[in-house]
Amino acid sequence: MLTGLPEFFLMAFVSLFAVVNPFSSVPAFLAITDGDSREDRIRMARTGCLTACVLLAVFALSGQWLVQFLGVSIPAFQVAGGVILFTIGFDMLRAPEMKTRLNEQERELALRKDDIAISPLAVPLLCGPGSISTAIILQTQTESWAGNAVLLAAVPFVYLASYGVFRAAIGGARWVNPIVLRIMRRLMGLLFAVIAAQFVINGVVAVVPMVVEALAEAG
Repeated sequence: MLTGLPEFFLMAFVSLFAVVNPFSSVPAFLAITDGDSREDRIRMARTGCLTACVLLAVFALSGQWLVQFLGVSIPAFQVAGGVILFTIGFDMLRAPEMKTRLNEQERELALRKDDIAISPLAVPLLCGPGSISTAIILQTQTESWAGNAVLLAAVPFVYLASYGVFRAAIGGARWVNPIVLRIMRRLMGLLFAVIAAQFVINGVVAVVPMVVEALAEAG
């Protein structure tokens, strides 16, 4: 493994929390649950975070198997995933207003539902393509059972923190005013872009020896 277990845990937590980014889901959550009681909102937030946690943990455990099943190299997945994640982070940085990650059709469907804990809160708001890709990439960074255990342990902490964000939002609008949300979005976007860039660097560094070896054999 490239780093010690404490460092890997911190990297996993920060990476996953940055891409899950519960701050960007708060406006959608509050809008969709408008009119619901405080208790119902808390219950939906708790159920949504728990469901997303279970789903992401499954992908975190099956990352290397999935890569092998698809027949792609780990460096290729790191580079491709890093580029995708960097694009998301860049979009978070340059967006003038907070986006909810829901298109109009999804929003209309969500507004007609009695309980939005599973969809769209858990999927795709809290556990979407970006977080799944990040979990798989992180899982390919370690080759030990201890590293896998550390990654798996980081997932509940991510959603525990996410649940705290939703509880704060439910408790009072002053915690999630538009200015704070825009600032947090840009900070998360910057952090996310840096982490994604590191994923790309790791993939390129891993590819270089393969290219050199192939050229040597060809020559």
